[in-house]
Amino acid sequence: MTTTRHPLRAALALAAFVGLGSLAAIASSPAQAPGQAAAQAPRATFKSGLDLVVVNVVVRDKDGKLVRGLTRGDFVVMEDGRPQTVSSFDFEEIENASLPSMETTTVLGAIAQPGAAAPAAAAASEAVRPTVDMKDRRLIVLFYDLGSMQPEEVSRAVQSGRDYIEKKMAPADILAVVSLTTSLAVDQDFTADRETLLAALNRLSPVEGSTAAAGADAEIAPDTGNSFVADDTEFNIFSTDRRLDALRAVADVLAGIEQKKSVIYFSGGVTQSGMDNQAAVRTLVDRAVRANVSIYAADTRGLAALPAGGDASTASVRGTGAFSGRSMSSQRESFSAAQDTLSTIAEDTGGKAFFDVNEFGDVFDKVVEDTSSYYLLGYTSTNPARDGRFRRIRVTLKQPGLKLEFRSGYYAARDFAHSGRDDRAQQMQEQLLSDLPITDLPVHGSAGYFRLKENRYFVPVWFIVPGSQVQFSRASDREKATLDVLGVIRDGQNRPVAWIQDTVKLSVAATEDVQRRNVQYGTSFELPPGFYRLKVVIRENQLGTFGSFDSTLVVPNLDRNPLRLSSVVLASQRQPVAKKYASNPLQRDGQELVANVARVVTAAQPMVFYYEVYDAGKPAAPVRVLSNIAFYKGSQRVLQTELVTAQQLNVADRKAVSFEMIVPAGALGPGLYTCQINVVDDTAGTFAFPRFQLYVRK
Repeated sequence: MTTTRHPLRAALALAAFVGLGSLAAIASSPAQAPGQAAAQAPRATFKSGLDLVVVNVVVRDKDGKLVRGLTRGDFVVMEDGRPQTVSSFDFEEIENASLPSMETTTVLGAIAQPGAAAPAAAAASEAVRPTVDMKDRRLIVLFYDLGSMQPEEVSRAVQSGRDYIEKKMAPADILAVVSLTTSLAVDQDFTADRETLLAALNRLSPVEGSTAAAGADAEIAPDTGNSFVADDTEFNIFSTDRRLDALRAVADVLAGIEQKKSVIYFSGGVTQSGMDNQAAVRTLVDRAVRANVSIYAADTRGLAALPAGGDASTASVRGTGAFSGRSMSSQRESFSAAQDTLSTIAEDTGGKAFFDVNEFGDVFDKVVEDTSSYYLLGYTSTNPARDGRFRRIRVTLKQPGLKLEFRSGYYAARDFAHSGRDDRAQQMQEQLLSDLPITDLPVHGSAGYFRLKENRYFVPVWFIVPGSQVQFSRASDREKATLDVLGVIRDGQNRPVAWIQDTVKLSVAATEDVQRRNVQYGTSFELPPGFYRLKVVIRENQLGTFGSFDSTLVVPNLDRNPLRLSSVVLASQRQPVAKKYASNPLQRDGQELVANVARVVTAAQPMVFYYEVYDAGKPAAPVRVLSNIAFYKGSQRVLQTELVTAQQLNVADRKAVSFEMIVPAGALGPGLYTCQINVVDDTAGTFAFPRFQLYVRK
């Protein structure tokens, strides 16, 4: 299989400023530091440090009962097959602990203001993270993903939290409440005060609260200007990965606490669709494992019946699908797909996923069971290399017949500054081939498809990284930075069919020019229809921060569709092109449309929609294709463009009718919109109505 690849392009995508916040580092309350409270209890020997590898181990007998009374000498720790010396040892006994009251003590920081966190590598942030000792405490975060739940699902999830707090909460328990809508909010810091926690849950309730109703629908949620990463761009407003990034942000903050932490994640499912980054799931798992955080996922949709013809929330099924079983199969696959990601992040972080239940008391019971008694082992690795590689951990006991539960390993720190050219090239190759690449540098991608001829499609691909995450150095009167890009496209048989390799050089007068923008990188290919796997690794070369993007790339066979419509590209700017390529439909008159990957525009920007219709009309019949664009806010249509009628093929070599619609974003008020492209082939009697969301900022 051969492909044609066009030259790579890099650009600073003009983007509206979006203030995004992040979870702040864990800090102790001035009134009563958590370390002071724990100091009143009997202390064990546990010395923490930046180079200390911490492993919590649960030991059970053959009947599944917890085993107590083991000592440091009973454990054998191996890293990559080499024995390690356990230098720190502690036993956490939650249920039997005699602890002072912590009714008003908080240990979790609030959402940081935009720009509060400096754009640096994750390793640098870990180096300054404070360490908090919460010995013999059970730490539970109640995470409510309001944007994915219906009001009745929010009610059930909130009620389960109330039931635990009112009936089962132990003296050693401290809880926090976090919610996610269009932004991540800490509704209540860690506390053991029941009334305070219940008040926080009441504010989330769609019945009693004032914000949950808006929170459960992202389209009417207030625009707070905050989100969950310390980045001043609109990077991941629409990416499904934002939920995973929010969980990762919570895990990163909790890494400062030595003991085991539990996050109960209430969600209506996390569906990976379109060009969502599959690497985000693996990154979340890795960060949670390193932070000793276990995620317990609860699907709040509960036990659901799936009517063959669909329920009242969807339109009626057309055709024979309702009678052949295809409709039912499609519903089941969609429902299950939303659970797959929940299952993965729960099981791989040492937690558990709970599906098909309408009551969530079992979730809390499982958390209590897993955190009641465990051993905390710490060692300094005998491998001093800072190579960023995965190191496998194996813990055994000298006493046979017992079952151990522990994390499988961790990623070593990286020292990029002292690596040579060959080492850096090897690092890129290793990350590209790794099932769990490093994603300290956020990356989001998008792709399109345009038919060139039978069985051949032009496939543009774009990637963006937040400009605030790119490190610049001063060179004469300019600030300069470089990004290395390496990628591969594989077909359904896992054969490589195309490669991406380049070094992007950036030069700006001042870094402020980039801080509030995305750095956008694009390339294109010619491919036949099919399913592909696209994987790209991007590294910024000042700190050596890696980002990864791993997704399914679908090139549909439009010849099978009644109306043969290309993908719709939304652009908000054009850039000059040095050389014209006739097969690139986005180039015209020496200019090229730059796709708006984030789908966020300011009121002052134009919105350019480009798409093509192939083989319009019927043989020996005139061409007549009608199209316009409608914008919806919630269920209400707020704007519709005039109807455009095309009566001839204006791209003869592709047998296409091309549309380029320009809509000023100022015609829409600030907010989240659903954009519907209406296309009707009046002669052939076929139609299509593709939809996607976009966000307009002031």
